[in-house]
Amino acid sequence: MKVHVGIDDTDSLRGGCTTYVAALLVEAFSKLEGLAFTDYPCLVRLNPNIPWKTRGNGAVCLRVMVEAEALYGKLKSVARRIVEEAFERFGGEPGLAFLKGEVPDTLKQLAFKAEWTVVEREEALTPFLELGGEVESFGGGRGIIGAIASIGETLEADHTFELLAYRTPERWGSPRLLNPASVRRMAEANPQTFSNLDPETGRILITPRGPDPVYFGVRGETPEAVLKASTMLELGEPVERWLIFRSNQGTDAHLRVKRSISLVPPYSCVVVEGWVSQPPERIRGGHVIFKVSDGSGELFCAAYEPTGPLARVASMLAVGDLVRLYGGVRKAEPLWEPTLNLEKLEVLRLAEAYREANPPCPKCGRRMKSLGAGKGFRCPKCKYRSREAGKVRLKVERELRPGRPGLSSRSTLRRTFPASLLLY
Repeated sequence: MKVHVGIDDTDSLRGGCTTYVAALLVEAFSKLEGLAFTDYPCLVRLNPNIPWKTRGNGAVCLRVMVEAEALYGKLKSVARRIVEEAFERFGGEPGLAFLKGEVPDTLKQLAFKAEWTVVEREEALTPFLELGGEVESFGGGRGIIGAIASIGETLEADHTFELLAYRTPERWGSPRLLNPASVRRMAEANPQTFSNLDPETGRILITPRGPDPVYFGVRGETPEAVLKASTMLELGEPVERWLIFRSNQGTDAHLRVKRSISLVPPYSCVVVEGWVSQPPERIRGGHVIFKVSDGSGELFCAAYEPTGPLARVASMLAVGDLVRLYGGVRKAEPLWEPTLNLEKLEVLRLAEAYREANPPCPKCGRRMKSLGAGKGFRCPKCKYRSREAGKVRLKVERELRPGRPGLSSRSTLRRTFPASLLLY
């Protein structure tokens, strides 16, 4: 009998980590005779634009085969105990979901929605229970939504892998001792890994900063790539356990829905196409804002300074440029309109740009000089004069080029397709 176990929201500001709880579950399930895993643990990153999310908004699904109904009951009991212990230690609003059999299309569609927009608790819970699913919740139980969605995301499309290593409990909250130089060597030697370093600043991206149990995470295209890369790291402290996850990280899973501007919901992650209708302006902090219009409406867009090259590309746009934009929609506030916080920007077509210049001399071709308002022009070389001549428009060659998207490596670490894997 196939069984799917989804968990979410076992972390809080006090610490904890949903993937760590998943690692504990893997260890406990492995000791149950008659149980076999049918897939890697699946780490599903959900809509990153949810304001009440925990850090990475990641849920985990474990998929197993059990030989008997009695073992299914034991599995549920073990999972409930481990998640409850995490709740008692770290708080949060954990959710635990169980489903027997195949994953139906209705659940896959729910997972797809949860990756890009807001899903309410009852919207997830009611159909899940109708399908025969079972749930356990702790605290407010908001994690039920992610737990159910993780079961529905079967990762049949593009996916990547991440090896997550965990610290021994006595090290939680202390500085991580990973050797930065070894991370750089690892990144250079393993092109099938990604998001190891910030290419702009050189900052190490594989280690979190908080008190959670994660020591480091190596992301890559294959399980073999992340395992090999991890062996090159100089750790500086013991690793309690490690686990390889299959994931939708680095696949743009949250950026697959294209919407007209008038139909963009708040807190969603969308793709919009339109023409730049207000030129870019660099504001305090180095952020770049501009407006786009698609005929159905107009939308503010923001490329924040930490996005690096993305903000630079945005600053070179001009009114009339046709662009495709990817990002999360911030809800309107009293002093601010709805805004698309950019993750990627693709220039589809550039507007032509012109500048005014003095006319060329019809006699010798030299650029003429103005004699003053209404007085015409005079050639400085051959002295030819003309009262009828006027300014001419010259086409300006623009630095920006259509095609290759501007990406952020710093602000969209986990979800957006990594620039290092783009092929041209």
